This record gives sequence, structure tokens and C-alpha cells, in this order.
Amino acid sequence: MKIGVLLPQAAADGDGGTWTEIAGLARFAEEGGVDSLWLCDHFFSREEGAAIGTETGYHEPWTVLSALAAVTRRVELGTLVLATSFRPAGLLAKMAVTADVVAGGRLVLGLGCGWHEPEYEAFGYPYDHRVGRFEEALRIIAPLVRGERVSFDGQYQQVREAAILPPPIRPRLPVLVAAKGERMLRLTAELADQWQTAWFGLPDERYRDRRRAILAACDAVGRDPATLEVTVGIEIDPSSDGSTSLPLEVDAIAAALTAWDGEGADHLQLGIWPANRTSFTTVLDAIARYRASA
Repeated sequence: MKIGVLLPQAAADGDGGTWTEIAGLARFAEEGGVDSLWLCDHFFSREEGAAIGTETGYHEPWTVLSALAAVTRRVELGTLVLATSFRPAGLLAKMAVTADVVAGGRLVLGLGCGWHEPEYEAFGYPYDHRVGRFEEALRIIAPLVRGERVSFDGQYQQVREAAILPPPIRPRLPVLVAAKGERMLRLTAELADQWQTAWFGLPDERYRDRRRAILAACDAVGRDPATLEVTVGIEIDPSSDGSTSLPLEVDAIAAALTAWDGEGADHLQLGIWPANRTSFTTVLDAIARYRASA
């Protein structure tokens, strides 16, 4: 089972206020043995009902990811997840292929339909028909990053004999989709390489219900579910009561990793609060303990 960590992209998250802090934490995690590093895609976050001016802003993920591609060597680099609403599909595919070149074939292209409405309103993106818009984007992006030439005439996006040149450096740049609704799960089963579900602490019935749903989606489109990698987002928080997230304790985290391994998860993405070197040290110790006992 692979294990990755989310990097902070804002001072409020931990050591994410500056590029120097992000890069230092990324190298620390890579040297500590994680398999992947992940970035989210937000302009800002604002608590529901909070006043304008109370937002937490985030560094833009593609810019940071491309820089990380040049200063890391081994880990996979992924987006968890890019909102396809924020970039034209063809441009996003072009950016992904280029970032994969810089990274030497280490990119995981995580995609989703977006959800935080205040961002859409602030920056002028349409919030309606998000799944419909996502489907069109995915039907353009997935074949483009796999080296195909694409023509698509949709309601929201159109491309004509589009191709990414220079071409991708590998035949199948992995596409990850975060999904839980029936329509999104079906698109995942049809077009993605990896499925992401979040957020959890220990395996529970909510997760198992979602796992059954993705298996049903695979069956509906005639896909062997063994060909779809299962990735799970795990929250780690020192204030956790152990129900929906994990406490920041070596023993508890190591035990949870073992439990998720037994559940058949292929790749975990750990969201750690606060995201700083002290917290990461605890998590890295837990990962080492899990691997020693596996």
C-alpha cells in the first residue's frame, strides 16, 4: 500500500506560507519515506456564513507542483483534486503533460468537479451543471494525456483534432477522479485509472458503502475493478476523538494504516493538521512502524 501526504499551501495550514516552507517540508517527507505528495486546488476557503474578508487563501497548485517536480526526485506528485471548472480542458491536459515531463513521469492527475461556491462567485466561474461540465472536460482530458487526438463537440467545451505536442512521455499518465455520487462514480469507472474517496479515520461502513458503489459502477460499464486503483483520504488531527479522523499519535496512525491495508486500499493520502515538521515527524514514524510490521 502506498502512503502519501498533503502539503500545506497556506500559512493557516502549517508550514505553507512560503514556497521555501513548502519545498522544505516536501523534501523532508520524501526523505522520510512517503510515496507521494499532494496539493489541493482552491483560490480560498471561507466558512459557511462567514463574512467576506475572512477567507484563507491558497497557493495555486499547478505552479507549486511544477516547482516541486524540479526539487524532488522519487515521490509521485498529485493533485487532490483539480477543479476542472477553473481551466479549459485542453489547457489543463497540456499543463499536465508538461508537468509530467518536468517530473520525469511522476504525476498523478487528480480531477474533480469542484464544490466551494464562494470561489466560483468571486472569480466568475459558472457553478451550474458542474457534473455535466466535468464529464465533458474528462472526456477531453483523459484521452489527450494518453497521447490520443481528440475531437469533441459538447455543450460547454469543444475541441477539433486536438493533440498534445510534444506528446506525453508515457503511454498512460494516471488520471484520478474524486467521486461519490452515482454519475461521478460511473465516469470514474469508465475513464479513470484511480478512484479517490475522502475523508476518513479508520475504515467504517461509510467507506464500505462507497466501495460497494464503485464496484457497482465498474460492473455497470463492464470494467474489471482490479484495474481501478483505490485511494483514500485520511484526516489526522491532534484534537481527534478517533471517530472520523485519527489522533496525531504514532501507535494510532500505525494501527490505522494496517487496518486500511487489510481493507484493500491501494494508496492513502494523509491530510495532517497542523502540517508542519513536528506533525510530519510523528506521521513518518508511524509509517515506518507500519512498514516494519507489514
